[in-house]
Amino acid sequence: MKKNFFKLFSLAVLGFAMVSCSNPSKMAKEAMLIGVDGNPKVLEVVADEITASYSITFPEGYFHPKAILEVVPVLVYEGGEQAAPTFKLQGEKVTDNFTVIPAAGGKTSNTIKFAYVPGMEKSRLELRISVWNKLKKIDFPAPFKVADGANITYKLVHQTGLTALATDNYKKVLTEKKETQILYKINSSDVHTKELSKQEIKDFEKFLADIKKDEKREITNTQIVAYASPDGPEALNNKLSDKRSESAKKAFDKMTKKNPVDGTVDVKTVAEDWEGFQELVAGSSIQDKELILRVLSMYSDPIVREREIKNMSKVFKTLSDKILPELRRARFIANIDYTNFNDQELVELTKSNIEIMDIEALLYAATLVNDFDSKVKIYTKAGEKFNCDRAYNNLTATYLENGKLAEAKASIAKVTNKTSKFYYNNAGVIALREKNYKLAGDMFAKSDLQVAKQNSAILDILNGRYNDAVAKLAGTGDSNEGLAYILTNKLDKALPLITHDCPHGAYMRAIIAARQGNMSEVAKQLKRVYDSEALKTRSEKDIEFAKFRE
Repeated sequence: MKKNFFKLFSLAVLGFAMVSCSNPSKMAKEAMLIGVDGNPKVLEVVADEITASYSITFPEGYFHPKAILEVVPVLVYEGGEQAAPTFKLQGEKVTDNFTVIPAAGGKTSNTIKFAYVPGMEKSRLELRISVWNKLKKIDFPAPFKVADGANITYKLVHQTGLTALATDNYKKVLTEKKETQILYKINSSDVHTKELSKQEIKDFEKFLADIKKDEKREITNTQIVAYASPDGPEALNNKLSDKRSESAKKAFDKMTKKNPVDGTVDVKTVAEDWEGFQELVAGSSIQDKELILRVLSMYSDPIVREREIKNMSKVFKTLSDKILPELRRARFIANIDYTNFNDQELVELTKSNIEIMDIEALLYAATLVNDFDSKVKIYTKAGEKFNCDRAYNNLTATYLENGKLAEAKASIAKVTNKTSKFYYNNAGVIALREKNYKLAGDMFAKSDLQVAKQNSAILDILNGRYNDAVAKLAGTGDSNEGLAYILTNKLDKALPLITHDCPHGAYMRAIIAARQGNMSEVAKQLKRVYDSEALKTRSEKDIEFAKFRE
C-alpha cells in the first residue's frame, strides 16, 4: 500500500513539474507557489534613505528553463510611488547574464534603497513580478507585499544646534597695590627724618587716609619688607635687615598714628636682595649689564655671586654708586580690594554711560540683560569699540538664538581670529542650519567645547550613527539625549530624560509607551501631542503608533 502511495505521489510531482515547465506563462498562474520574504518587516528611514532586502524562494520544477522573471520593488506611499532597479532572474537555458534559478528550485535575495520623500512614513513595499514567454510579458496576478513603512523617529531630532558664548574676564573684586619705600645709609638701620618727609611718603599717607572715605576700596593687609643690599657678609646682612624691619615698623606706626590702617600689618625681612638687584640691573643703562645678569644666573651661592661681581672692578664701581644704594631699603605695601560695579550698576551704565565701560564690563553686562535689542547693542558696542572677536562671536550667538541667520553670518564675518573654539562652534551651527552638514561636521570637530560635541551628535543622528550620538550625549541633559536612547532602543534610559512638558516631549514619551505596549499611556501622551497640529498630523501616520490605531 505504501509503495503504491509513494509511486502515485512521485507521478503527481513529476506531472506538476512537466506542467509547470511546459510554458513560462504557467509561472504567473502558479505564483502562490513561490515564497517571498522581506527584511525588515517595518521599514526605517536612516539618513534620508530606506534600505531593505527581500528574498524569493522557488520550489523544485517551478522555474522554466527558458523563462526570464522581472522583479520590480516598489515603495507605495501617500502621494506616489518609487521603484527600485528591476531585478532579473533567468532559467538555465537563457543565455543572458541575469541570476540563474535552476529547475531544481532555489532561493535568491536582493538589497534595495529608496530616497526618502515626505509621505513614505505611511507606505508599503511590494514586489511586482512578471515573466517573459518569448516576446510576451505576463504580469503576476498581484504584487507581493514584503514590508510596511516607514519609521522616521530620528527626524524628531532638534537640529538648531547649541551656540557658544566666549567668556568674559570681569572681576567683581579687583586687587590693587599702593607702595612706597624709605632708604637707609650703608650698614645703617636708622630712619632719617628727610626720608619720612619725602613727597612720595606724604602721598602714601594721604592715600591711606583717603581709603577710609572710599566705599569701594578696602585695605586687606599691609606689608613692610626690609632689605639689605647684597654687597656685604651674609651674617651682617641678616642682622641689618632685621634691625631695618624694626625701625621701618616704628616709622610706619608714626606715619599712620592719626589714621591707623585697617587689616593686619605683616613685617618681613630679606637679608640680601638679589631679586631686587637683578631687576634694577636689568632696567639700567649699565654697559655690562648682560655680563652681570649672566653671573647671577651662573651661581646660586650668594658669596660666590658677590665675589664674582666684585672682581669686575669697573662694573662694581657703577653698581656701588647707582644700584646698591637703592637696595638698602624698606618697602611699605598696601594691598587693597576694590569692589567693582555690581550687576545693577553695570546694567544701568549700558543705558546711561556705556562709553566708560571697558571690554570685560561690556561682555559681562550683556549676560545680565535678557532682551534681544539690549544684547545686540552691548555686543555691537564692544565689537566696534575694542575690535573684539569675543564680542562678535557672542553677537553671532545672540542672533542665532533668535533665529536671525543672515545677521549671524554678517556678524561672524567680522571675527578676525577664525581658529577659536567659539568661532568653530558658532560657524558650525550656521552651517548646520543651512544644511551644509559636511562643513558643520568639520567645524564642530575643530572645537573642543562640550556644546560642539553635542552639536556633532545631531549629525550622528541624522546620519544613522545612533550609538555614537549616545556616547556624545550621555549625561549632558541635552534635548536630544532621550531621542538617542530611543533610537538605540534603550527605553528605560530614555524615559527619565524626557521631562519637558511640551508636545515634542509628549510625542517621544508616546513612542516609548507604544514600544512597551502600554496603550493607555500612549493615549495619555497623545492628548498632549495634539496641542501641536503638525505633530498631531504626524502621529496619525506614524508607524510607531500602528498598533495603537488598530
